[in-house]
Amino acid sequence: MALACAAGAHAEKAPAAGKTATDPRIASILEALGKVRTVDSVALSPDGRHLAWAVKTGKGVAIEVADADGRNAHRLTATRDCRELSVAWAADSRRLAFLSDCAGGKPGIEQGKQNDVYVADTAGKAPPKRITQLKGYVSDLDWRPDGKALGFLYVPNATRRASATAATGAQVGEIGVDNIQVQQVAMVDATGGAVRTLTPGGLHVYEYAFSADGGRIAYVAAPPPGDNNWWVAKLYAQSVGGSEKPVTLVDTSTLKGPLKDLQVAVPRFSPDGSRVAFIGGLMSDQGSTGGDIWVVPANGGAEPVDVTPGIQTTPAWLAWAGTDRLVVSEVAGGSSRVSSYALPTQGAAKATTLFDLPMSLGDGRFAMSLSLDAKAEKAAFIASSFDTGYEVHVADLATHDAPAAVTRFNAGLKPMWGKAESITWTNEGHQVQGWLLYPANYDPAKRYGMIVSIHGGPAAAVLPRWPGVGYGAAPLSALGYFVFMPNPRGSFGQGEAFVQANRKDFGYGDMRDVLAGVDVIEKNHPVDDNRLGLTGWSYGGFMTMFGVTQTQRFHAAVAGAGIANWQSYYGENLIDQWMKPFFGASVYDDPAVYAKSSAINFIKDVKTPTLVVVGEQDAECPAPQSFEFWHALRAQGVPTSLVVYPGEGHGFAQEAHRRDVLARALAWFDRYLPASGTH
Repeated sequence: MALACAAGAHAEKAPAAGKTATDPRIASILEALGKVRTVDSVALSPDGRHLAWAVKTGKGVAIEVADADGRNAHRLTATRDCRELSVAWAADSRRLAFLSDCAGGKPGIEQGKQNDVYVADTAGKAPPKRITQLKGYVSDLDWRPDGKALGFLYVPNATRRASATAATGAQVGEIGVDNIQVQQVAMVDATGGAVRTLTPGGLHVYEYAFSADGGRIAYVAAPPPGDNNWWVAKLYAQSVGGSEKPVTLVDTSTLKGPLKDLQVAVPRFSPDGSRVAFIGGLMSDQGSTGGDIWVVPANGGAEPVDVTPGIQTTPAWLAWAGTDRLVVSEVAGGSSRVSSYALPTQGAAKATTLFDLPMSLGDGRFAMSLSLDAKAEKAAFIASSFDTGYEVHVADLATHDAPAAVTRFNAGLKPMWGKAESITWTNEGHQVQGWLLYPANYDPAKRYGMIVSIHGGPAAAVLPRWPGVGYGAAPLSALGYFVFMPNPRGSFGQGEAFVQANRKDFGYGDMRDVLAGVDVIEKNHPVDDNRLGLTGWSYGGFMTMFGVTQTQRFHAAVAGAGIANWQSYYGENLIDQWMKPFFGASVYDDPAVYAKSSAINFIKDVKTPTLVVVGEQDAECPAPQSFEFWHALRAQGVPTSLVVYPGEGHGFAQEAHRRDVLARALAWFDRYLPASGTH
């Protein structure tokens, strides 16, 4: 539930709409955000000698190949204004596979063109070879370990991305039966030929991994519809040949321990194929992975074992680095950490920190994933922070040296926002962390307004990241505000018990954590308590809607893709399976637990001017929730505006819409919450 929405037309003209186009500060912020060069993916060759990455170039994304230190970088192809993505090296460290829409085709999924699989010999002079002619959605490209074939996730004849955050299709016909798209694991020979599916048509697959010998796959899957059922997905294993029926390795609904009815992700076979390690815990969205590390026999027949009970971090990604060792990326108190976990024959794994980074990192495949060489001695990844734009980094895991940036794509960028500071505090027995951005051009002689920006999820965390064009904290800082980004209970980074601490309690303990953090900041920073604002998207949108019903401390708010009424929401959204793990029961079995966290039931207490924005085709946070909240505020005479963006889902795909949301929000806060003043 890393919620985020959008919808059809402006329900009401937003106040100060003209200011969004005329304020030169907002125009300059938008211009600066558009200058960043993003890196889609990076891969380190198995021999550790070469890198490949896909980087934004003009209107497209291009693949470059370089030495492992970043030198001698050169384009792999001469194509222009098309998108080359998802780089993956074969075991021979010579052949490189990738996805590309350069063959053309009509615009399809979210304005994009059809992607196909290409293979290039990086040591030769022949152009890359297109080995598929697909018609549908393709992702998660990976080599079979023997280098003779490539696997990927495939939705034939897809009309949208296979993601709950994508804009939903028209809800017509027999709902839940018609127009269902199923994603399966597919495979094609490395030289081309027929594409064949490996997994049953009755299962929607969310992620997969090959065994080291290439003979089996492990995957997370559930019956369709795929958007709704990830929260009840099971872990399976089967042969690649297709003769073996899938074996259920983990079905959390049948367990009795702490993993019961929770989520599983990132399955990985041990080198000898005897075990599968995975991440298991309370997760609110596919792709926002976090939990403990669990191990289960690869042939099934036994319950999984938690090898990291009680840890105070949140593992998000793992890979085997030997028979009894894992390399793990984890969230640690608002920062990224990479650790080595030694697995004993019995008992808990022992962690050794390899490095910590106050940055966001990943290689483009999974949350916080790394690209390792064959010996797991080096790791490549893309990283950014509030201070530095996206660059490719390489870490020497054998020496624990600090990872070095080997590219300079964004070396010329300077932040328009203020410095970042990690803030820690305790509340009701919890250790809590958050990030504070200072205002641009900070002057300690002035007092400033502060905007509290709450992340989506709730099972997620704010990590330092360079912003793109869209709504977020950095532009608010650039406009002259302090911006506080807390990681309250329910967030990743403090262990699984902390993640689960707001179950059946949305908007209460988590909001008390937030307000306690505000109090700590006000004691040590020139923040004017009479100029506090509140904002967020998805879960943060809910916290904004609910927060203004619970306290009068906030004097302006912007709610993105929020939830106003959990009881009506239960029947409106297309992802209702996520709710039981967080609320303990369905709304029909325990309506009171939903009612107590519904902003609409406290709407008479709202005084805060609130801008509401949402996507027209949001499956996760449907637009009617925003209409309901806006309508109620308008009836109470509270200043409000609702803007619905056509064709958008939970995450906005069109840059024009992302720019418009940002401009409107900045203008809203500037109108109702002046940024600074003298003592």
